[in-house]
Amino acid sequence: MAQRLQIWPAIDLCEGRCVRLIQGDYEQETVYGEDPVAMAHRWESEGADFLHIVDLDGARSGKPVNRSVIQAIASATGLTLQVGGGVRDESGIKALIAAGVSRLVVGTQAIKKPDWFRSMCEKYPHKLVLGVDARDGFVATDGWLDVSQVTASEIVADFREAPLAAVVYTDIATDGMLSGPNIHSLRELRKFVTAPLIASGGIHSVEDIQHLVKVPVDGCIVGKAFYEGRLSMEDALAAAEAGLG
Repeated sequence: MAQRLQIWPAIDLCEGRCVRLIQGDYEQETVYGEDPVAMAHRWESEGADFLHIVDLDGARSGKPVNRSVIQAIASATGLTLQVGGGVRDESGIKALIAAGVSRLVVGTQAIKKPDWFRSMCEKYPHKLVLGVDARDGFVATDGWLDVSQVTASEIVADFREAPLAAVVYTDIATDGMLSGPNIHSLRELRKFVTAPLIASGGIHSVEDIQHLVKVPVDGCIVGKAFYEGRLSMEDALAAAEAGLG
């Protein structure tokens, strides 16, 4: 039986608060809540099973910063947590797993140190998620501050055989813009991805989720559309359910 597309509401942490950035720009920040644990409870109460957390401070500094907040969310909810931002060494991986995180998103180090990332995937099978953040088709690193010369398809193909938990693809141009996901890029990536593929960036409507089901992707991350009431959790889950079969 086909699995329902997973809906991952997003909490982006900056200085302990829930925020959203536009296209990864730290100067374009909107604060949506001072209590991330309460926000996590909200998504769980509305039917979410999963939660995507980005440690923005960690992404910028190169090491997890908001671990105590993440641990509090893990302790207070039954959500499956997927966390990214500053996960760049094994000590960071161990610390977040110990904090109750199910899956860790690694982007920068996967691109800069592919052999290290492969070894971590082997040591922590199906715990690590390859984070592919792209601007104009090229992968961005270091909290989206640097754009590499590696394409999204190349990086995904390079880790095709690794025991990944998933691949999260974020189109920076659409992130926070409520303009719809980059379906063309996702279809291209689908050709190279054997792990579950999760879409992020621009998702703001039931129609967007319906398009993602057809790609197909295995999950999608929704942030601004939920926070601003443009899309409800109920409608998102219903659209994902409708794609079964």
